[in-house]
Amino acid sequence: MTTAAPSTALAPIQPVFTDAERVALAGFLAGYRGLTREAYALDLRQFTSWCRTRPVALFAVRRADIESFARDLEAMGRARATVTRRLSTIAGFYKYSVEEELLDRSPAAHVRRPRVDYESHAVALDRNELGALLVAAGLGPPLEHALIALLALNGLRVSEATGTDIEHLGLERGHRTLTITRKGGKVVAIPLAPRTARAIDLAIGERTQGPVFQPQGPGSWTGMQRGGSCAEPPAVPGSASWLPRTRCGTPLSPQRWTPGCRCVMCRKPRRMRIRGPRCGMTGRAAAWTGMPPTSSPPTSRALPGNRSAVSSSLAADAAR
Repeated sequence: MTTAAPSTALAPIQPVFTDAERVALAGFLAGYRGLTREAYALDLRQFTSWCRTRPVALFAVRRADIESFARDLEAMGRARATVTRRLSTIAGFYKYSVEEELLDRSPAAHVRRPRVDYESHAVALDRNELGALLVAAGLGPPLEHALIALLALNGLRVSEATGTDIEHLGLERGHRTLTITRKGGKVVAIPLAPRTARAIDLAIGERTQGPVFQPQGPGSWTGMQRGGSCAEPPAVPGSASWLPRTRCGTPLSPQRWTPGCRCVMCRKPRRMRIRGPRCGMTGRAAAWTGMPPTSSPPTSRALPGNRSAVSSSLAADAAR
């Protein structure tokens, strides 16, 4: 009986992408950075994974394949805006490949995209809610007040606000300015609202350099330990010890307010005075007997509507 000896030869591995496809992918993503590059990389990663399951080479894709990919996204429950964005990324990738002469023609040139409703349905704060938010932030730590003021009054993105440095503050034509880096790397100087400028001055204190929102403790970047707020890291949502808490660290339930705390969330609610009913059958008005008040007695006992008695009473008063 003979046994076959195991072979030590290595099986060749088929590369996922060709050289031209790798160059096209790397070159297309190299033209972007930040969150835009991450979003485009995610779109292309999902599309290339879908092509590998068929299997279809990336540069052998046809228009029908891309439209099938879009229908699969819709069947998975993706929103129309998500499907449109991923199709736009695929179209941009193949357009770049054609411009770099890596591909003869773009298979996504005439792909139909879902129509997107560009009317915003996002829920925003109204004037009163925004004012209440600013008041609550003003009663808290200075760094939190400065951050809320930048977001609410100057309309900055969170990444723009948290990336500001003290050196970026300036003065131009009598207005306090802040130099920020917009989306796409565009550097602009924006005028600060007076309240925002005062809040930033209180937040930075005597510091002359460094980030405006300097970390004050482990796991925090806005100095949450200032102003008497909770110094312990919050519990993970969903755990047994997690409860919605106020800035002073007290749970919102079952006690709604904490004696001795001066924050807005822990302030004791003011009592509301309820007036008695005005009906003559119930409440305080039920004690009325129908007699006129004694402080202002009537000048005449004439019945209402007796004009002769009224005129004689007025003549007697005039004779006196």
